[in-house]
Amino acid sequence: MRTLITIIILAANWMVQAQVVTSHNAKLSFFSEAPIENISAESNTGVSALDLSTKNVYFKVPMRSFVFKKSLMQEHFNENYMESSKYPFAEFNGKIIDQIDLTKDGTFPVSVQGDLNIHGVTKNYNVKAELKVKGGEISATSTFPVKLADHGVKIPRLVIKNIAEIVQVTVAAQYKPDSKDATQSSYSPKMK
Repeated sequence: MRTLITIIILAANWMVQAQVVTSHNAKLSFFSEAPIENISAESNTGVSALDLSTKNVYFKVPMRSFVFKKSLMQEHFNENYMESSKYPFAEFNGKIIDQIDLTKDGTFPVSVQGDLNIHGVTKNYNVKAELKVKGGEISATSTFPVKLADHGVKIPRLVIKNIAEIVQVTVAAQYKPDSKDATQSSYSPKMK
């Protein structure tokens, strides 16, 4: 009888764990279109978690992981604008608000509502995203505007024509079932 109870508890624990899928190389990028020069940067080191039962979603990216075409832009981004030493990560914690069945193959346009923290300032966003399910694997993409002033990012007057006040942020993640080893990174996903 004890063996049966142990097996049931372990199976239940496995089923709960199987409800969370993660991405440990989520791609995040941003694009700033400005009169003098367009600016773009990309990171492939973001982490994300998606809870299939609650539809909670989480993203986190180290600010210093963004790579620019010009090293001077990268330096200014980290030191002058984002203050990456003081605010090392950007995080999003939200929820898919649409009723969808992620156990079935298909492409699902969804709305995600949640809090985005950049530069130590948290703002609520409602963004459109697309989830694709194929053979049990899930991928997600979204592009949405972020107003820098909303997050306390100040642009000096001297370079106001070089940097747009609103940047387009794009996220993309391929999710796999979570494993205990995968969540041991220094910036592992935290679900609400």
